[in-house]
Amino acid sequence: MTSSRSLLAPAAFLVLLAVAVAAPGLLTGVDPLAADPVSALAPPGGAHWFGSDHLGRDVLSRVVYGARHSLSIGVTATALAVAAGVLLGLAAGLSPKWLDEALARSFDVLSTLPELLLALLVIAVTGPGTGNVIFAIAVAQVPNYARVVRAQTFVVRHAGYVEQAVTFGRSRAAITAGHVLPNVLGPIPVLATIGLGQAVIAASGLSFLGMGPQPPAAEWGAMLSEARNYLRVAWWEALFPGVAITLTVVSLTVVGRRLQRRFEGRTP
Repeated sequence: MTSSRSLLAPAAFLVLLAVAVAAPGLLTGVDPLAADPVSALAPPGGAHWFGSDHLGRDVLSRVVYGARHSLSIGVTATALAVAAGVLLGLAAGLSPKWLDEALARSFDVLSTLPELLLALLVIAVTGPGTGNVIFAIAVAQVPNYARVVRAQTFVVRHAGYVEQAVTFGRSRAAITAGHVLPNVLGPIPVLATIGLGQAVIAASGLSFLGMGPQPPAAEWGAMLSEARNYLRVAWWEALFPGVAITLTVVSLTVVGRRLQRRFEGRTP
C-alpha cells in the first residue's frame, strides 16, 4: 500500500505532462511567444504565476508549452533507439559468432561513452537542429537496448519451445517473429521509461548549448540558456523550467524503477 501511494505523485505529474503536451491550452490561455516589454522580469504574482522573462513573456505559459518540445524530442529519440536497439540486439544474438562478437564489442565501446558526449560527437558530424538532436540522442541510447536484447536472445534461442519449433521444421524467420522477438521484449518497456528521462535530460542539455530548437521556441533547455544571463535579477526565469526538467526525470525514473521491480518479481 505504501509503495503504491509513493507512485501517486509521479504518476499524477506524468498525467499533467501528457495534458501539457496534448492540450496545453487547457492549462494556460497565454501565448508563450507574446512579449510585453512593460512586464519584463516581473516576479511571480497574480498576473504571472511563474513571473515573466526578460522579454515580458509569461514563464508559466512557456513551461507548459515547452513540455511539448522537450518530451517530443525525448519520446521520438527513445522510440528510434528502441527500434534500432531491438533489431541490432536480435541480429547479434542470432548471428554467427564472429558477427556477434563484432557487434557486441561495438555496443561495449559505445556504452563506455557518456550519452551526452556521444550525442555531441554525432551532432558535430550532422550539425545542429531538432532532427539531428533526435538522431544524436537515439544513437547514444541504442547500445543500452541492444545489449539487453542480445542477452535475452541468447536465453530464448535455447529455450525448449524454440528448439521444438526448429524440430517441427518452422522457418528461421517464423521462429524469430513468433517465438524469439515476443519473448525478448519483456524488459524493454521498463528500460524505455527510464531511458525517456535520460533522453529528456540530453535534449535539454543540447538545447541549452544551442543545438536544438532555437529561440523564441518554448523549450526547457533553451529557456534555461536564455535565463542564465538574468539569474541575479530574475531567478524565476531559470527556476521553473529547471524544476520541470527535474520533476519529469524523477517521475519517469520512479515509475520506471517500480516497473522494473514488478518485472523482476520483487514487488506485488
